[in-house]
Amino acid sequence: MNSPIPIWSCRKVEASTETAENSPFSWGLMRLPRGPTFTGAGFGRSGKPSCEERKSRALTLCIALLLASLAMPVGAAESKASRPNIVFIVADDLGYAELGCYGQDKIRTPNVDKLASQGMRFLRHYSGSPVCAPSRCVLMTGRHPGHAYIRSNKPAKNGQEPIPNGTVTLAELLQERGYACGAFGKWGLGYPGSKGDPLNQGFDRFFGYNDQRHAHSYYPGYLIDDDGRVDLKNNPPLNGHENMPEGADPTDPESYERFQGSDYGPDRIFEQALDFVRKHQDRPFFLYYPTIVPHLALHVPDSSLAKYKGEWPDPPYTGGHGYSPHYAPRAAYAAMVSRMDRKVGRLMELLKELGLSKETIVVFTSDNGPTFDRLGGSDSYFFESNGMLKGLKGEIYEGGVRVPMIVRWLGRVEPGTKSRRITGFEDWIPTLLELIGADGATPQNVDGISFAPTLQGSEQPKRPFLYREFYGYGGKQAVWQGKWKAVRRNIRRGNMEMELYNLEWDVAERNDISEEHPDIVDKMRGLLKREHEPSELFPMKAID
Repeated sequence: MNSPIPIWSCRKVEASTETAENSPFSWGLMRLPRGPTFTGAGFGRSGKPSCEERKSRALTLCIALLLASLAMPVGAAESKASRPNIVFIVADDLGYAELGCYGQDKIRTPNVDKLASQGMRFLRHYSGSPVCAPSRCVLMTGRHPGHAYIRSNKPAKNGQEPIPNGTVTLAELLQERGYACGAFGKWGLGYPGSKGDPLNQGFDRFFGYNDQRHAHSYYPGYLIDDDGRVDLKNNPPLNGHENMPEGADPTDPESYERFQGSDYGPDRIFEQALDFVRKHQDRPFFLYYPTIVPHLALHVPDSSLAKYKGEWPDPPYTGGHGYSPHYAPRAAYAAMVSRMDRKVGRLMELLKELGLSKETIVVFTSDNGPTFDRLGGSDSYFFESNGMLKGLKGEIYEGGVRVPMIVRWLGRVEPGTKSRRITGFEDWIPTLLELIGADGATPQNVDGISFAPTLQGSEQPKRPFLYREFYGYGGKQAVWQGKWKAVRRNIRRGNMEMELYNLEWDVAERNDISEEHPDIVDKMRGLLKREHEPSELFPMKAID
């Protein structure tokens, strides 16, 4: 094999056909000497450069290339391979056991199950909160809910209370590192034009529902398109809270046709998400896909409903307990989840078609536990949506905040693996930054701990603790440390009693053993006090 010829060699070689102008390193910083011949010191009699001059030119070229590389923007200087794409999918109110890979046996989710078989499944991942907006605030800011700005759902004009100016979000941190950032689905952290608008928080593109209440309908009149709107062909649009008309026959399927639209919002959102991937396939991108599925109301096209209709006893939901009526509510709920699953599969197909599968980190999770109290025709008990976990959405028990979570990164995360490490939404900022080689960029006020080593097969020290609090539903606190979990409920009603559970043998939280372990209770009480910072927006006087 011939040895490579160094660029300072005086051996005769064939000239390159590539000129400085068409080189990818041509940035106009320096032009190399050009022209036919020169005479003078260092040049031969023929007027051709001498060996020494060729060495000098080679050195000049090296300097030019070095300066050009230093002058490149971050997005051009770093190789795309070193900055993987990120696809982050967040389901809405999907229970811990509503996926086949987490034990579900009624609802079919083959595409998410495949994703789990290709990556790592986490068994103890905790959403930021047991309801929507505060959970997303923890995800976007990396601050646990004792420090985060949003600690409950709080309506504002045309949306929710906005996160303030100066908040550093995951999208901003990625955008600063050359990522194109797009959000497609439900936002909930600031109404259009506010400081919390996704376009003011690091996202280059937003399409979907800014307002969580607007997202109660899958057949709305419009969707938000960046700083404008796109009208949908639903005439009339539905708001998700219609009632059965007086005199309508609740046993007649035709009575429910009025609750069906023709232009399905999630389909529109998904097409925009695919378009974002296609447009940014040649640069690193962050696709944040917080779908509204399977949050109520029960809205799904007939083509999906037909796949489940008649599988089980399915009495109609006639209304009166929140959200729109539906003739086959159980079939509708299962169909919504399976339709979402097919979209996950189509997104994975697109990554494969574009040759991006191996250079894309894919995350699938949920923002909190499943719907409670058979609200709006839902039935978390029928589907055993949380398996053996206690509690549903709005609760600080395991069922309200322990959520499914899957990470696929082909060639980097071992397929078919699982982890019992305690992880939470606040961990995503340090984890993703470490995975893209920017771990030093994590803001100092972030509460999360990177679990990138776990994803890459390395052992990590046990987590010191995980903290949660929730202003809503009476006020709640919880802290996890090793096998122990402490819970406080109804804090805003004056209750300061603490429950203690050993999750190692009581994952269902059936046995409060606080009286048997006063030393552990005292230790957990100290953690609860230390990790709570008072909030003017969400005061809890008993612990502030």
